[in-house]
Amino acid sequence: MIRQLREWARGHTERGRYSPVGIAFHWIMAFLILFQLGWGWSMSRLPVGEDKLAAYQVHSAAGLAVILLALARFAWRLAVPGPINDADKQGWQTTVSVVIHYIFYATFFLLPISGWVMWSAIAEPGPLYLAGVVPWPPFPLGDMPLTLRWQIMDVAEDVHLAVVFALFLVIPLHVGAALKHHFWDRHDVLSGMLPEIPDEEDPQGDRTHKHRDRQPRPA
Repeated sequence: MIRQLREWARGHTERGRYSPVGIAFHWIMAFLILFQLGWGWSMSRLPVGEDKLAAYQVHSAAGLAVILLALARFAWRLAVPGPINDADKQGWQTTVSVVIHYIFYATFFLLPISGWVMWSAIAEPGPLYLAGVVPWPPFPLGDMPLTLRWQIMDVAEDVHLAVVFALFLVIPLHVGAALKHHFWDRHDVLSGMLPEIPDEEDPQGDRTHKHRDRQPRPA
């Protein structure tokens, strides 16, 4: 199975492109992370009440999806390595890129897990749902003393905020580096992560349109 996947993906990676599955993972997770940052900011401005609780439900549902997508993406990268492109030949810049790549993976897990712990540490946590549909169990913190649960919640909240600040730092670096590679260095990094659009086929085939000579009007 893995051998067949690698052979299929090699048709893309040999051309300096990521596989369609890798591209889908990248852009879906990018959308979810940006959504979570924006939603979390707007959610923090809501007054305590039913609207804020409903906003937390949406936030948690998307966050749990990030965990599963991160696991699936990591497994995919282990099974099907990405292409060797121009960004892999830039010395210290490549090293920085690899470090940022690992920071992203750390945030993919730390952000939703810390939120999961925060939700589980609430005195009477409400139900959790993956993507708003599949029931998801809380961490087993219900039998702990209330003071200890609040302490765990404080630590998890500190981790959550630290990861958010880390994302606000690495996302501009990542986007800026991709744009620099594409527009300044003319590298194939960004183009290899964009969906491949095949050339449009000419429905006319080999037929060409010939203008009909106009007959001169009688005087």
